Amino acid sequence: MLNDKLKYTIAAAAMILGGSVGSAQASYCGDGKTVTFAGIDWESGSFITEVMKTILEKGYDCKVDSIPGNSVTLEQATANNDVQIFAEEWIGRSDVWNAASAAGKVKSIGKTFVGASEGWFVPEYLVKGDASRGIEAKAPDLKSVDQLSNQEIVALFKDPEEPSKGRFLNCPSGWTCEGVNTAKLEAYKLGETYVNFRPGTGTALDAGISSAYLQGEPVLFYYWNPTAIMGKFKLIQLEEPTYNAECWKELTSASGKREAGCAFPAVEVAYGINSTFAEEAPEIVSILEKATFPLDEVNASLAYMVDEKADAPAAAARFLKTKGDVWGGWVSPEAKAKIEASLN
Repeated sequence: MLNDKLKYTIAAAAMILGGSVGSAQASYCGDGKTVTFAGIDWESGSFITEVMKTILEKGYDCKVDSIPGNSVTLEQATANNDVQIFAEEWIGRSDVWNAASAAGKVKSIGKTFVGASEGWFVPEYLVKGDASRGIEAKAPDLKSVDQLSNQEIVALFKDPEEPSKGRFLNCPSGWTCEGVNTAKLEAYKLGETYVNFRPGTGTALDAGISSAYLQGEPVLFYYWNPTAIMGKFKLIQLEEPTYNAECWKELTSASGKREAGCAFPAVEVAYGINSTFAEEAPEIVSILEKATFPLDEVNASLAYMVDEKADAPAAAARFLKTKGDVWGGWVSPEAKAKIEASLN
């Protein structure tokens, strides 16, 4: 009888152990599936995407890939499960994302970073001057979007191709922010006095701002934080009417009214993921829930990219090599050791 009990105990233990091993191996990456990221092309998005790709590939043996495209196209691809992870989704800013979320096709996980902001900016020297550069303040009283319709202010931002108008430097076409800013120009009754200039890429947007800043010229533009531009230049954000949900709904809807503008809402930035993927890959969801980048570390990495002319993979490798105390808590000890070994 004792022998039978012992045999039963050993057999049961073997079944439990076998089941545990099977469960551990039955993971999204263990099954050989590829995790495809949205290949978003703005600085912070591309940097964070590369960090997370490396963590999954080197720490968890995942096959990873990314698909390039504009944010609207990539959001739809996430809803279709052609893309699994959109690493820097600004929640509530896109009709495409909002519709996909309401339909249960996508969900937001964790907080990519906290403390982000966005708005319309001008260089600080335009308002305060810069004695060290011999720049006098050309618009010392400028502080709000209400003043942008004043002809003297319009003239400061003269468009090179239509000199009778000012130039507003918007996001590239296809970015969610481009549509919002276009709606704001109309709502603030600035559509007839400013050229709505859309650069071809995020790099071109940065180049336009940097060129004007380094030459001490007036420039009016949309921008956001975290970015290298915010870390390198002294800027002033123009005041807007206080955010309210009804105003924002009209600004962000393709069929919305353009009768009044308001400030951007408080920013929530999360990992946008496909809902089916979330169910199939709880182990990856667990990592994303923990992976919050400190804002100052993001800005430092973006400044490094600009100053050293480094690409996103190089900046990601530098971050992973030097900031193990930041990202080490997002992953298992085994994964951390594998990632560090791969970097060496």
